[in-house]
Amino acid sequence: MRKLTHKEIVSRQDELQSKAVTTVPLTIVLNNIRSLHNVGAIFRTADGAGVEKIWLCGITGYPPDSQISKTALGAEGRVAWDHSYKAADVLRDLKKQGYQIILLEQTTKSVSYHEFVPKSPVCLVLGNEIEGVSDELVEFADASIEIEMAGLKNSLNVSVSFGIVAYHFRNCLKKS
Repeated sequence: MRKLTHKEIVSRQDELQSKAVTTVPLTIVLNNIRSLHNVGAIFRTADGAGVEKIWLCGITGYPPDSQISKTALGAEGRVAWDHSYKAADVLRDLKKQGYQIILLEQTTKSVSYHEFVPKSPVCLVLGNEIEGVSDELVEFADASIEIEMAGLKNSLNVSVSFGIVAYHFRNCLKKS
């Protein structure tokens, strides 16, 4: 075994980009994400996980923005996205289209993310770094999931949490 060179990695990426992009029926709603660094990181992870679309809602920043691009590294141009000030309107429409709405949030009924199996198509809702998902959006949820914390902190950074759950969802949706 040896580590691939940068040239070999770029060559592999070029081959992959020439093939059809493999997305899974997973849409993301970012609800009032304050940090443009987090938005960029979520774009980058969404590209890697094959997310079909990102909805940037409320105060969440959106491209073009140099701070998003700095972290997204071009993923903001590869992942479909849209902006809406009202996340509730987006969730209402997605629900009508048959999406299962899942909150990544600690609620009285949340279950561990690794025990949860999403049903296609699915929408994952991520909330504000301090206040989480807005209370008004809870009524749209079919379920809520959380990541178990072993330390003193009660949550991970939103972009880190998204990465953990996005790949779990991708693996589940590829099997179905």
